[in-house]
Amino acid sequence: MITGELRNKIDKLWEEFWTGGITNPLTVVEQITFLMYARMLDLNERRDEKRAQRTGKGFNNRFSAVDQDIRWENFRHLPAEQMFSLVRDRVFPHFKDLAGEGTLFAEFMKDAQLMIQKPSLLVKAVNMINELPLETSDTKGDLYEYLLSKLTTAGINGQFRTPRHIIRAIVEMLDPEPTWRIADPACGTAGFLATCYEYLLEKYSSPEGVIAESVTDEKGNTVEQKIYLGDLLHEHRHHIDSDMFHGFDFDATMLRIAAMNLVMHGVAEPDIHYQDTLSQRFGERFPTEASEGFDLILANPPFKGSLDEEDVDPGLLRTVKTKKTELLFVALIMRMLKLGGRSATIVPDGVLFGSSKAHQQLRKHLVDDNQLEAVVKLPSGVFKPYAGVSTAILIFTKGGETDHVWFYDVEADGFSLDDKRQKIEANDLPELVAQFRARDKSVAESDQNDRTAKSFWVSRDEIAGNKYDLSLNRYKEQVYEAEEYEPPKVILARLKALEVEIQQDLEELEGML
Repeated sequence: MITGELRNKIDKLWEEFWTGGITNPLTVVEQITFLMYARMLDLNERRDEKRAQRTGKGFNNRFSAVDQDIRWENFRHLPAEQMFSLVRDRVFPHFKDLAGEGTLFAEFMKDAQLMIQKPSLLVKAVNMINELPLETSDTKGDLYEYLLSKLTTAGINGQFRTPRHIIRAIVEMLDPEPTWRIADPACGTAGFLATCYEYLLEKYSSPEGVIAESVTDEKGNTVEQKIYLGDLLHEHRHHIDSDMFHGFDFDATMLRIAAMNLVMHGVAEPDIHYQDTLSQRFGERFPTEASEGFDLILANPPFKGSLDEEDVDPGLLRTVKTKKTELLFVALIMRMLKLGGRSATIVPDGVLFGSSKAHQQLRKHLVDDNQLEAVVKLPSGVFKPYAGVSTAILIFTKGGETDHVWFYDVEADGFSLDDKRQKIEANDLPELVAQFRARDKSVAESDQNDRTAKSFWVSRDEIAGNKYDLSLNRYKEQVYEAEEYEPPKVILARLKALEVEIQQDLEELEGML
């Protein structure tokens, strides 16, 4: 959570870009990301300099002796024109030089271009970014998440941002462990990966590792905020920083934002790659990731993405012969998981009941050759204002076979299901998480399995008998309440009485003329 004051600063920064002529939200976030990166380079350099003074051990400098003038603390005081030419001609090109230092994050920043054309806007942006608390890891992640919430336009290729409260519910259901390797094959801004890290920090903080502080929210109210230090993750720190989180996307801008999002949350070197994971080159470039490489995969892959059919991995087409990206991604995720690995994948409703050979083939593979644990139906408004598409979450474990599938019908997610998405009281997500964790398969064949309830079990045999249809409405039993009406003769008598009243009123009216 970030304070109302910090929100106002980000809102003001956003407005400055808007009035300065940069109106594409993605460009605004990207330019702010570059400037944040410039400041973080200097902050990290200062931290290492102090450590070197204390310990007497050297480190790899980010700035050479001749580059000291392009450090944030040195150029932020310059006059507008001088700052503008220095940032454009030396600070941004310096990002390219840093790409050789070996970190993937530096690699993403090498193509950075300054899109700000007005020196006055650059000065305002630098001054505002200088006021943001980037030196404290506690608020950096929340700060960047708030910035990302400004991306209110859907991207190309069916991309749109997954609401963070939906991601949080999914992460709580799958309950990640600090030893796992976790991936998202279409990571976008890395929302799933960043939320996994936040969850681990909360889960692995001792009572001493939880700091409570009072902050002022956007309405001016004082609220208590808890900061989780994740002090019990110490033995897993190297794995978390370098090999836990893996993201792939083929939108370079999204990758930069994803990498910055994870770094801001506290992951030192997130493994984020520019890669179309449906392409056959994925297996060539990342053989260990492309097949049986992960314990957990969380994804909301693009539903209507453009597809280079000739470049699609033939192995995926053998699993499911189709051009539909939503089917290919489910097949890909099954292949990327280790045996016993789990996934929660958001899919459009069509995947659940589509009648084509490819749809049925994929669902049969999912049910017969894997353990399909749950199908969670989401209300159709959860992705508004980006899209009104109806979706569901498929939760499955690779390998084995399915005997029963647990269904849950989410009718409300805590926000109105129109374009405004305003906060409301009704929210099924806490109950969804609690019921998923406590689900008991022993009731599946008993009278306790109530098909009229929000959650219920369906056997594999029944699903197979319905062409592997996985739509909740196929199996949910509707309760119809009998309406009672008066006898027809009584209704007719009342109509006649009304007719007499109308006739009398008309005669009275006629008498007045």
